[in-house]
Amino acid sequence: MSVPTISFPPGELARLGLSLSENIHYQSTPDELVQDTLRLCEGCLTESGALAIQTGEFTGRSPKDKFTVRDEITADTVHWNNFNLPIEEKYFHIVHQKMMDYLSNKNELWIRDCYACADPRYRLNIRVVTEKPWINLFAYNMFLRPTEEELDEFRPTWHVISAPDLKLDPEECGTRQHNAAIISFKYKTILLAGTGYTGETKKGIFSILNYILPQQKNVLSMHCSANVGERGDTAIFFGLSGTGKTTLSADPNRKLIGDDEHGWTEDNVFNFEGGCYAKLINLSEEKEPEIFNAIRPGAIVENVQFYPGTSRINFDDASITENTRVSYPLNYISNALEPSIGGIPKNIFFLTCDAYGVLPPLSKLTKGQAMYQFISGYTAKVAGTEAGVTEPKPTFSACFGAPFLPLHPAKYAEMLGRKMEENNVNVWLVNTGWTGGPYGVGHRIKLSYTRAMITAALDGKLDNVETENDAIFGVAIPKQVPGVPIEVLQPRNTWTDQAAYDDKAKFLAKLFVENFKKYEAGVSGEIRKAGPTI
Repeated sequence: MSVPTISFPPGELARLGLSLSENIHYQSTPDELVQDTLRLCEGCLTESGALAIQTGEFTGRSPKDKFTVRDEITADTVHWNNFNLPIEEKYFHIVHQKMMDYLSNKNELWIRDCYACADPRYRLNIRVVTEKPWINLFAYNMFLRPTEEELDEFRPTWHVISAPDLKLDPEECGTRQHNAAIISFKYKTILLAGTGYTGETKKGIFSILNYILPQQKNVLSMHCSANVGERGDTAIFFGLSGTGKTTLSADPNRKLIGDDEHGWTEDNVFNFEGGCYAKLINLSEEKEPEIFNAIRPGAIVENVQFYPGTSRINFDDASITENTRVSYPLNYISNALEPSIGGIPKNIFFLTCDAYGVLPPLSKLTKGQAMYQFISGYTAKVAGTEAGVTEPKPTFSACFGAPFLPLHPAKYAEMLGRKMEENNVNVWLVNTGWTGGPYGVGHRIKLSYTRAMITAALDGKLDNVETENDAIFGVAIPKQVPGVPIEVLQPRNTWTDQAAYDDKAKFLAKLFVENFKKYEAGVSGEIRKAGPTI
């Protein structure tokens, strides 16, 4: 059994309501946590030395089981919807007590003190308490790590309490089923019961920062990746899963600030996290060398399968889930910027994988269009691998992160609009999806073309280029981009049947308009007018 090198004050446990006094593993090293996981037979080592674990029943977030306590703090500030589900305060206390009783009867617990926000002005101290050593390792990888000197003065602002093996009684606990993620802003606590999916820990902290920073600190919180060039120019990449956010921000000629969660202040952009949480499905060393080479001792891979008789990961195997993942510290990436703080952005990219083949591969947005597209958060995924299913599936996720936004999307959009104006920022819409027709007819835009467009924008080569406004979406399409064939830039011209393009463009425009209806009452006229014209 691993022996903690730093003792945990017993009084701190009592303050939480825990009575366990022995076998508290506090601030264990990654190697100790790996050994504890192996000792408990809850994981194994991969060929490259990473720890492989199974998260159990849940291999992804369970959005219908995420609740926010409705109290005097949140009642009139949280935007209650399908993602922000209210729960009465009495049920928070019931679940909390259930978890304390359950964890107090465990033979051992793992506790980690860590923090979020690389900018020390906004630092959020976090204490993670869990029954699983591998969840403690996940917290080590994903959050920022205090020094031993900082630990002497450490006082947690928020607690994350995790009990994956505890099954709740829904009737008694006010939950939908036996698992729940419950956030209380009043008690500054996140309760995670009945789920072993590590991403709930990460996204729980992200959710509270999406409330605290805009509401209380005048900082725009963002679900995005960010990097910085040799000249100190920061770029931000928004995009839902499958749009290329991680791939396109991992530029060998630029330093990576972070791959997922950032804050934008009056004078900088900073990473919330101390690590990366990357998808593994269909990973190859050739396409994603940085991620591939980060799968080494200290990293955790989740829900993967191995080639028979080996410990070599089969990245193409989605038999457990397509949401196979790896978490690792940011310093596992060779070009990571530390500390993870960049200057004011010069360029913002909204990435969308439009499987309808309608949106241009690159276009420049006005302020109103940028806020409209930001609130829309559009992408269209290929429906799946079932035989005969070829129609794309549209997805709209406000601010490219609706499940994690406690406030009305207009709040984040208005902050983005102000910052665009104040700092004269360029905003680009980038379609990494289809051209020449929809999925099944056309083909995916070449990654080399997308990289060339982004590079041209970053280098200022499109600042004075002539543009043409799209007839329906109104966005400004450059007439030429270095390294990209002219015929690729205007999507209508890539279709052999241009009448079919017009029909599909109107179809997509109607989807935008229909989706935006739920936000119209809370946004300005400038934003409402920036939508597509049918």
